[in-house]
Amino acid sequence: MSEPTSTTSSTGAGGAGNSTLILIFGILGIVCCPILAPVAWFMGRKELAEIAAGNIAATNEGATKAGMILGIIGTILIALWLLWVVFFGGLAMVGAAFEQ
Repeated sequence: MSEPTSTTSSTGAGGAGNSTLILIFGILGIVCCPILAPVAWFMGRKELAEIAAGNIAATNEGATKAGMILGIIGTILIALWLLWVVFFGGLAMVGAAFEQ
């Protein structure tokens, strides 16, 4: 007789997900490549929704949350940097115009 086959993975409910990739994107978004921070935030939000729906194993939740939080922090740092460039860059241009 043949053994019944299961269609579910051994990791629980659903597939493995992208939790490691999200964590790596979050770390890289803060350390050296800021454009990856919003990507980590977006992917982490989607992954957590899939975990809540039961499509991805709950064992991936910790790494996903950590990557998403790093993505949020990195995105905030990008926004602060852009404000600094716009504000102080604009002041430098105005100051240079008045010096002439």
